[in-house]
Amino acid sequence: MQRIRIEYDSNLDALVAISKRLSRSEKQYNMSSEEFYDKFSKGVMDDIIEFTEWANDYRHYLAIYRKLEKQLRNVA
Repeated sequence: MQRIRIEYDSNLDALVAISKRLSRSEKQYNMSSEEFYDKFSKGVMDDIIEFTEWANDYRHYLAIYRKLEKQLRNVA
């Protein structure tokens, strides 16, 4: 499997793109990313590629969100 590296102009652009991917997975599997990630982390969900990618997207989303949140607090 070949990895694809996507670069964004800003953290906000990355957050929007990842949010769209998360939303598609949430609709497809009828659960929030937070609920999914909790189950995935506990080993309740299968270890298929789609779930691994969803978990990675969610971790990436959280990291970017926290970074942006910290930047906003420093501005205020």
